[in-house]
Amino acid sequence: MLASVAVSFGPPAYFALMLLGLTAISSLSEGSTVKALISAVVGFMIATIGIDPQTGTSRFTFDSANLLDGIDFLVIALGLFAIAEVCYLVMNRHKSLGGSGKDIGSLKISKSDAKEMSGPIGRHSFLGFILGILPGAGATIASFISYITEKRISKKPEEFGKGAVKGLAAPETSNNAATSGAFVPLLSLGIPGSGTTAVMLGAFLVLGLQPGPMLMGDRPEVFWGIIASMYIGNVFLLVLNLPLIPYIARILTIPRPMLISLVLMFSLIGVYAISFSVFDLYLLVAFGVLGFVMRMFAFPAPPFILAFILGGMMEQSFRQAMTISNGSISILFEDPISLSLIILSVLSFAFPIVKGILNKRKA
Repeated sequence: MLASVAVSFGPPAYFALMLLGLTAISSLSEGSTVKALISAVVGFMIATIGIDPQTGTSRFTFDSANLLDGIDFLVIALGLFAIAEVCYLVMNRHKSLGGSGKDIGSLKISKSDAKEMSGPIGRHSFLGFILGILPGAGATIASFISYITEKRISKKPEEFGKGAVKGLAAPETSNNAATSGAFVPLLSLGIPGSGTTAVMLGAFLVLGLQPGPMLMGDRPEVFWGIIASMYIGNVFLLVLNLPLIPYIARILTIPRPMLISLVLMFSLIGVYAISFSVFDLYLLVAFGVLGFVMRMFAFPAPPFILAFILGGMMEQSFRQAMTISNGSISILFEDPISLSLIILSVLSFAFPIVKGILNKRKA
């Protein structure tokens, strides 16, 4: 049933879905909505660098062969978060990190925490699974959307980003659910739902297995074996993670100069190990500086990252829709799924504006 729903999503619906994700995260980001939209636009611009998948022409490469394949997601993610955080820690080296690994309390979940988490876990198990079913969405997008959705409906949104239980439960539930959901199109349609399942599809084909509608009937031991492995994997994660939490938290006790050096070293090694390109190291530093500047001027990073992730898929879906309709944009409004998602996008974008006006009137 869920696979048939995923199949009903054509290019217009995919474009509208990604538009909804961007408007939601932009309108619900901390601070100015305009700054969030600017951040998203810059992310789109970076996503267009490289060879045009449709025409084969190079775009924004400045005649550099290093940019023909575009910019790797890891370079941008480590730059905007890891390197930018290193810059921030260096600039604020006289301030406390705000915690230590020595004061870890009980790992048991209290009744109040369990009650507070029950709502987000229920909501975002469903939302994450649905997003995981849609090919190309993946756990990253599910995490972002779940976090901002939970923050939006929370009665105390100011607690998010400061250790709120709901803010922890929502994205972690969603990304786990999306990981499972990504197997639905893989096993039922032979379409990978995420980067990980794309690798698994290649492994299946190497082993002579063809994922699709016939897999459940022809090779039930493979189909149900994969599902059983998810249960076993979650048990192992639980057994491994709980005893290690106090030790992982001890990272906070590492002296700041050593911690900064380790973060910087592992970031540089990780980026270089992917492509063995010194040029990528220069890009890493450049995005690190950009991330630090964005943080200084309160430009949120999540819209940038999400726009970069969705940029290629969103452009491809839009082009496919225009090809189907011979260049008529009306196809986005003729498809009922696409129209519904566009309406939700407009409402999502308008909500913070209307809320701000109402708050001003109340004041």
